[in-house]
Amino acid sequence: MNPVRSLLQVFGSRKMAALLFLGFSSGLPLLLIGNTLKAWMTVEKVDLAAIGWFSLASLPYSLKFLWSPFLDRFTLPFLGRRRGWLVVTQLLLVVAIAIMAFQQPKQALQLLAINAIVIAFLSATQDIAADAYRTDVLQKLEMGAGAAVFILGYRLALLIAGALALILADRIPWSSVYLLMALIMGLGIFATLFAPEPAQISPPASLSAAVILPFGEFFQRQGVMRGIFVLVFITLYKLGDALLSNMTTPFLLQMGFSKTDIGAIQVGMGLIATIVGALSGGAILSKIGINRSLWVFGVLQAVSNFAYLSLAYIGQNHQAMVLAINIEQFCGGLGTAAFVAFLMSMCNQQFSATQYALLSSLMAVSRDILASPGGAIAQSTGWPLFFMITIVAAVPGLLLLPVFAPWNPQPVAIPRPGLEEEEDVWETK
Repeated sequence: MNPVRSLLQVFGSRKMAALLFLGFSSGLPLLLIGNTLKAWMTVEKVDLAAIGWFSLASLPYSLKFLWSPFLDRFTLPFLGRRRGWLVVTQLLLVVAIAIMAFQQPKQALQLLAINAIVIAFLSATQDIAADAYRTDVLQKLEMGAGAAVFILGYRLALLIAGALALILADRIPWSSVYLLMALIMGLGIFATLFAPEPAQISPPASLSAAVILPFGEFFQRQGVMRGIFVLVFITLYKLGDALLSNMTTPFLLQMGFSKTDIGAIQVGMGLIATIVGALSGGAILSKIGINRSLWVFGVLQAVSNFAYLSLAYIGQNHQAMVLAINIEQFCGGLGTAAFVAFLMSMCNQQFSATQYALLSSLMAVSRDILASPGGAIAQSTGWPLFFMITIVAAVPGLLLLPVFAPWNPQPVAIPRPGLEEEEDVWETK
């Protein structure tokens, strides 16, 4: 078959259209309790250290593996095993985001934190179902395309919840911004109703089996030591990026850039850079394999933080800001495409909700827990030294690569349980 025609058939399917909008639904809540909320808090003169520690409100993203077995074991009486959970969480997210519009960061920080935690819990539950759906519905040769399309939708949501929200906040009250975001969140419901149902796979026979078997199967398939190294690697691989991303919006605001500048450039132009990076990463991955992609993209992720270090020394310079944002976002997109495909390749479809939730929860540990002292570190060290620390923080994850992902692996097919065996162009051992 003509490769161009084959590519168009993959990307033009109903499945990929559904994944695009499900990625959008998955990405929208993140910035509404992340950088966009931190921008609101910064404008309201909330203490910088409190803003940094507010990342702990996203703790449910790191702990979602604790309740993911419920989604593997139980099927709601409508829309199938995955889509039923999706539509319920999306409805509740619309309500929770609308309630955020009535919060007052300076006067009632605790209520704001509770509201953010509720949104994070619902969003994390939606992610469990969405990630499991994506893992279940994609064939092995569709993984790269599926990951790229999902990331595209995810990043488009960040454009809306980041760039558009910040630009609007310069013109209308923050309460109106969050009410509009709640309305846009409703798009996820229509995406779920439109999404095709994946092939039915028998769920675990009991809740205890849904809790125990996914972990035992993972370590049996990977081996105990290699499995442990994989889990530690997932936790540390994006730590440097997480530290940097946690504080970029407060940094740019303190450097004197306006909310409109940040919205248009950091999230707007940065979105394009990330999408180009993700699509390029998927194309490169198909040529050099996951192992080498993790090496190359990991190094580029670390090196890209030098762009923000340079901006800290240069000061309020729009050209330097544009360059720093685009370099960092492009390299982040490269790494994300390979990382998502890597996580999917680790999962058994029978336990995809639990196994993917465990793996992605470990990735969220970097973003939500290990990166949470970022504000306090920046406050005590100053911005230039802080960005040097983010570069050093990327090194431990890279040091683990020789253990389970050697640079010159022997290409072998690694079958994913739950899928028919076929030649695997995405994975190497």
